[in-house]
Amino acid sequence: MKNTLLITYRQNVVCSDCDAVKEIVDSTGFFSEEESSVAVELLTERLTKGEKSSYYFLFAEVHSKIIAYTCFGRISGTAVSFDLFWIVVQKDFHGHGIGKEILRKTEEIIYQMGGKRIYTETSSRAIYESTRQFYIRCGYKVQAVLDDFYAPGDSKIIFLKELHG
Repeated sequence: MKNTLLITYRQNVVCSDCDAVKEIVDSTGFFSEEESSVAVELLTERLTKGEKSSYYFLFAEVHSKIIAYTCFGRISGTAVSFDLFWIVVQKDFHGHGIGKEILRKTEEIIYQMGGKRIYTETSSRAIYESTRQFYIRCGYKVQAVLDDFYAPGDSKIIFLKELHG
């Protein structure tokens, strides 16, 4: 499938992206309604504040329809560290290398912005096992585990990838 899709990428954000992002996040079945709202909230902040929001986006599209996106930004008070806040692929497109490709492109953008370290996090719940394995396959290493962070028995796992030119 990935070889037959003509995927285009864009970084600019438009109002219609809010509905598309909510649809993509909801399609996965991974995220709560609160988490879905946060995803849209970050996009809305970017729309209203522009680059002052410190949130950046990369969208993957097929025939002008968003099928995946990332949200990332420089960590305040650091010289070269960035957070990867969101990476989500529309459920119908899972397993075709789209996540790996949009992550690679996001890492290139971060590097061009002066980033050398990317931090991302996920839950320890079983539903996120594929997410954790995805990060490991993409060169991220577990940097810390915060026990019972989200809820009792639901730890926060922080990953790090160091970028080299």
